[in-house]
Amino acid sequence: MRRVVVTGMGALSPVGSDPGTLFANLMAGRSGIRRLTTSFIDQRDSQLAATVEGFDPLVHFPKIKANSLDRATQFALVASQQAVADAGLDLQHENRERIGVSLGTGMGGATTIEESYLRLCRDPASRPKPFTLLMAMNNAAGSQIGLDFGLTGPCMTHCNACASSAIAIGEAARLIRHGYADAMLAGGTEALLTYSTIRAWEVLRTLAIEDPEDPSASCKPFSADRTGLVLGEGAAMLVLEDYELARARGARIHAEIIGYGGSNDSAHITAPSVEGQARAMQLALNDADIPAGEIDYINAHGTGTKLNDAIETAAIKRVCGTGIPVSSTKSMHGHLVGASGAMEFVACLMALREQSLPPTAHLKQPDPECDLDYVPNIGRRDVNIRTIMSNSFAFGGSSGVLIARKI
Repeated sequence: MRRVVVTGMGALSPVGSDPGTLFANLMAGRSGIRRLTTSFIDQRDSQLAATVEGFDPLVHFPKIKANSLDRATQFALVASQQAVADAGLDLQHENRERIGVSLGTGMGGATTIEESYLRLCRDPASRPKPFTLLMAMNNAAGSQIGLDFGLTGPCMTHCNACASSAIAIGEAARLIRHGYADAMLAGGTEALLTYSTIRAWEVLRTLAIEDPEDPSASCKPFSADRTGLVLGEGAAMLVLEDYELARARGARIHAEIIGYGGSNDSAHITAPSVEGQARAMQLALNDADIPAGEIDYINAHGTGTKLNDAIETAAIKRVCGTGIPVSSTKSMHGHLVGASGAMEFVACLMALREQSLPPTAHLKQPDPECDLDYVPNIGRRDVNIRTIMSNSFAFGGSSGVLIARKI
């Protein structure tokens, strides 16, 4: 069985436009959550989001190309370019038939879909943009990555709501481990901050109430006064490679992916399950062939909703006990839905590199149901960590858990 390592990372997030800036801001407790300033702001109860500020697609793409890409695809391509550069991968001299793409997204081209429907509703006789369908389809980002880099290996899109990109990374690692690919670009992207999407989340009563003193502190995972999640946008991509091939070309190795567990709750379409989450965590440990005691840090799904945080706490305690530091970086970069798992896994890999633990921001009021070490408010530096776990749990009951080790 082949070993799988991470050699490249890229990230475009509400708190940083590259992995280093992302992690520095997470460690400083800086939040990317803010009030939206879109034209439909006064028509919504929730006015908060974690946005990628200042992103100009024309900096990254020619105008004609930018206009043919949904915002989510633009994000994914920029993060992929970063990851390939970080890996030092010269694709002109690699066997691109052995390199593929595995991407997760929850809503695909949500911005394109909304703009198209609005145009047709205002004028039923109007015609959509020529590339509307190709921009909106869920596999658009993965396909464009393959086209841009000339990759002709497997190209897969995983749409499992909030667990999409964790599953995309795990399945990519399996392809390499079992010999179906030598390298994969894997991760996730999301750009769903549209009027209809946010309204749909509102009616589920999952979105956070704005903090009266500081809107940026409105997402408070594991805190007794938590009121819900804050939606965000962004992309994170990784280059995964076979260990022996990466070592042979002298690549810098960030970490080895040693465990992946996926499960389905089959319990409820929205309510999380202790059993399902615990099963995914245990499957990841089994895959890694390590006991729970070897995990040094857990990046929690930690959405900030009353139910999720209590259920995840119970699942972690069932599988891993109470002695492992846990934090939710969603308190700062928001919930990126299909991109969350990949973004949080990048945060975990940076934690391994920097030997530092990012905090759970805005955790001011302890909750008796949430009684683990959540690294409250202040990050921890100069820690000794070798093995991390990253949890992603989704509406529909899908779970994806990743374990990585520093080598």
